This record gives sequence, structure tokens and C-alpha cells, in this order.
Amino acid sequence: MTYSGKLRDPLLDRLFKAILLLENIDECYQFFEDVCTVAELKSLAQRMEVAKMLETNYTYGEIAAKTGASTATISRVKRALNYGADGYKTVLSRLQD
Repeated sequence: MTYSGKLRDPLLDRLFKAILLLENIDECYQFFEDVCTVAELKSLAQRMEVAKMLETNYTYGEIAAKTGASTATISRVKRALNYGADGYKTVLSRLQD
């Protein structure tokens, strides 16, 4: 499936191509440490955990307690899971942890 959403942009295409070139976790750490702030990375990781917990039917309270995410963040992730581009669902179905 080809993404045709609102974000499509040559600069983002180049960024995503760069990410796809990373070969292992260490390379990901090196690249993302250079590209993002620590707060941005932690926020992305928190959203992934929130999505995983929502998919396994945790309550907002349980998610907030475990991840420290605000109810606004939890709601935003839930909206993306229900009405978004299925990015979370694609990644969560492929993750093995």
C-alpha cells in the first residue's frame, strides 16, 4: 500500500529513507541521538508503549501509571489507533518483544 496522506513531502521521504538504512539498534541509537532531543525520543517511546497497552486493553489509569503519559497523550494515541493511518498497528503487529 502506498501512503498518500497529508504529510507526503520530499524532505520526509529522505528522512524515512535514511531511517530504513539503519541496520541495527546501535545504529538507531547513534542516528536518533543526533537527530532528536532526549525528550523527543522519550516521547516517541512513550507513545509506542501507550499504543501497545491500548491494544492489549489496559485502562487509561493503568497506562498513565505505568508510562507517565497524560490522558491527552493517551487519547491522541487511541485516536490514531482507531482513525489514523494504521502506522501503530503495522509496527505493533511486527514487533516481537
